[in-house]
Amino acid sequence: MTLPDAPPRWRATCAYDGTDFDGWQSQPSGNAIQDVIEVRLSTIFKRTVRIHGSGRTDAGVHAKGQVFHFDASWPHEPTKLLAALRVGLPPTILVERIERVSPDFHARFSATGKRYVYRIVQTAASPFATRFVLGRSGFQRLDTAAMRTAAMVLRGRHDFRAFAAENGAELEDPVRDLQRLEVEEGNDHVTLVFEANGFLYKMARSLTGALIAVGEGRLSPEDVRHILESNRRTETVETAPARGLCLEEVFYAGGDT
Repeated sequence: MTLPDAPPRWRATCAYDGTDFDGWQSQPSGNAIQDVIEVRLSTIFKRTVRIHGSGRTDAGVHAKGQVFHFDASWPHEPTKLLAALRVGLPPTILVERIERVSPDFHARFSATGKRYVYRIVQTAASPFATRFVLGRSGFQRLDTAAMRTAAMVLRGRHDFRAFAAENGAELEDPVRDLQRLEVEEGNDHVTLVFEANGFLYKMARSLTGALIAVGEGRLSPEDVRHILESNRRTETVETAPARGLCLEEVFYAGGDT
C-alpha cells in the first residue's frame, strides 16, 4: 500500500499586541493567539490545522518575531496564503511572512535562542505607549549603574530556577545560557535586553523584577548573586508586569530568524 505524501510544512513569523489575549498557547477560552490563528487557518483549509510555536508567551506579553509552523497543502503562491491569512485576523495580530520549509524544521526544537526586550519609562507612560511599557510615575529613578552590575552577575550559564515560576522550573531543565543581558538607558527610557538559548517559564519577567528591585535599592547586586546561587524561588523575586515584555526575535541555525 502506498502511503500518501505528507503535506508541505510552512514557517510563519508573526507580531502581536498581547494585551487582550490569554497568551500564546491555546486556552479553553479560545482567546489565545494560537487559537485565533488556528481558527483562521482551519477556515482557509476547511479542516483543523494545528500550529506549533517557538514557545509560549504569557498573557499580556507581546511579540515582534514569534515563529510558528504548520503542515498543509496549498496549490498557490505563498504570497496568496499570506494574504488569505491576514484578511481574517484581528488588527492586533499580523503574520509578516510565510515560507515553505523542510519537513524537519520545527519552530520550537529547531530554535537556537531567543531575544526578549523589556521596556521601562522612568515617568508616566504615554497613553499611546502604555500597553507596551512599564511606566514608573511616582517612583524614584532607577539606579541603572547598580542594575548593570547585577546584570553581570546573571550573564552566563546558570541554573535559573530561582528566577522561574515554580511549575516551569519543575518541568524543565533549569540550566540556561544567558548570553546577553544589557541595561540600556536613554532619556527617560530603560531597556533590558535578554538573549539566551532558552527561557524558563516567566524567567525574563522575573529577572526584570529582580533588576528593578536593584535599581530601587531594595536588593543589591550581591543579593542577586545569592538568590541565583540558592536555586530556589522565593518571594524576594517579583515578577514584572507583562506589558513591558516583548519577544523580539527567535534565532535558528545558519543565521535564520
